[in-house]
Amino acid sequence: MSEFTWSARVYWEDTDAGGVVYYANYLRFLERARTEWLRARGHSQTGLAVDPGVLFAVAEVHIHFHRPARLDDLLTISCQPQLDGATTLRFKQQVHRDGPHGELLATASVRVVCVGSSSFRPRRFPPAIIEGLH
Repeated sequence: MSEFTWSARVYWEDTDAGGVVYYANYLRFLERARTEWLRARGHSQTGLAVDPGVLFAVAEVHIHFHRPARLDDLLTISCQPQLDGATTLRFKQQVHRDGPHGELLATASVRVVCVGSSSFRPRRFPPAIIEGLH
């Protein structure tokens, strides 16, 4: 599957007292990009929770910060999902300033587990989610 990208602007609420994006807020940008990846494939998280009754839980995150993002920067956040077993996906993600070929700010690996929306037990990904990832 090709890389998916999503853009976001850095606002005051994203920064610390020095005008630099607070490190934990990168998790928000990464999460939103993964959610938009799902939307681009025709799925909403609320819809998936009802039918087929699945949620996605982050099981593991590794982030390497290369350069700081700052107030008013335009960020491009990428997602490259890879099937990592029947119940897990691993997303390779990057955050760039000023477009997908701009300055690399952060790289991340995020492992997401598919769970039942009522049981919270691991479940196989629905075929429509993993279609084209092999």
